[in-house]
Amino acid sequence: MTNTLIRPATFTCHNGEKGPLPFPRTEYDRRLAALRAAMAARDIPVVLLTSMHNIAYFSGFLYCSFGRPYGCVVTQDACTTVSANIDAGQPWRRSVGDNVIYTDWARDNYWRAVRDLSGGVRRIGIEGDHLTLLQAGKLADFLGAPETVDIADATMAIRMRKSNVEIALIREGARIADLGGAAVREAIREGTREIDVAMAGRDAMEAEIARAHPDSELRDSWVWFQSGLNTDGAHNPVTTRALQGGDILSLNTFPMISGYYTALERTLFLGEPDAASCKVWEANVAIHELGLSLIRPGMTCAGICAELNAALTDMGLLQYRSFGYGHSFGVLSHYYGREAGLELREDIDTALEPGMVVSMEPMLWVPEGTPGAGGYREHDILIVTEDGAENITGFPYGPSHNIVAV
Repeated sequence: MTNTLIRPATFTCHNGEKGPLPFPRTEYDRRLAALRAAMAARDIPVVLLTSMHNIAYFSGFLYCSFGRPYGCVVTQDACTTVSANIDAGQPWRRSVGDNVIYTDWARDNYWRAVRDLSGGVRRIGIEGDHLTLLQAGKLADFLGAPETVDIADATMAIRMRKSNVEIALIREGARIADLGGAAVREAIREGTREIDVAMAGRDAMEAEIARAHPDSELRDSWVWFQSGLNTDGAHNPVTTRALQGGDILSLNTFPMISGYYTALERTLFLGEPDAASCKVWEANVAIHELGLSLIRPGMTCAGICAELNAALTDMGLLQYRSFGYGHSFGVLSHYYGREAGLELREDIDTALEPGMVVSMEPMLWVPEGTPGAGGYREHDILIVTEDGAENITGFPYGPSHNIVAV
């Protein structure tokens, strides 16, 4: 029997009405205008965005790849997401522009869709830090080997400067992170497992996001709650270890609202810490407070690091510093969106400007077998203003607040 079904490579199907986006249409118009200005300045007629963060930032659609490629083709006149048929009409409903669906009937239908949308141009903008060698080869094959121009830094520069509506959403995230932190602290008990404490914080945040942001996509909020040896790494996964009296604890709450993550991170102890632990904790708090005082317009990322490194050197603790002192916030998660140009590290010379949003998060890691062993970390989020910075994290820090009675 002959199968006469015509199986298309691509098609469009809106399947409903446009849904609410995280921001008003004017915000996406502003973002696309900035991108198009960068394209015009470099004579780039078409840009192919491929990363989760850039597609979400410029179109509103946050994809779930699951092994399939996604894209957003931007010209001076259009913004079109390219999505897999497995997502049906959702990418169109959750994006500000048009959408083309590609099917699985033949390999590389994604690139056929991109080819049709790019119109045979001889020059195309790409994200050099995201397009793999394999996919770059397919771009050349299907689009006729156009000249590629890396626009990753240009898009990052646009994202680094937050609009008022972005800042409003980030404020909400910081508020909800504090609520998650309170739920975590309330759940801490001797004998309770890390996973049980983490779930209490996650549940509290998801419930509040659902209440306060009912039109948002509810996904990806998480908590890392670590104890004892597991505090040595900032990104260590939650375990089933039961809490013990005397443990150093690390509280880390991460609410996600429509692709925007915020964070709260605090050191705690279950029971009174020993003198060596108290000394390290108080030192890290002092570095945290110094760092908070340095966040203001004109300060460079490297300059902030230099001052904090000097202070740690004077304390004899620089060798225990774990990672950079902070980073930018916006379209961000633990698997997409890092804005490398706004990290508080020695090799970043970016000067802070009003509208930027950064964290201050010093961490000292004292190895096992050394007095005061453990990972100590405090984390606040700051909005850079015209004459300083506003700290939007409210959860208290330090030994006077975060010693939990056994």
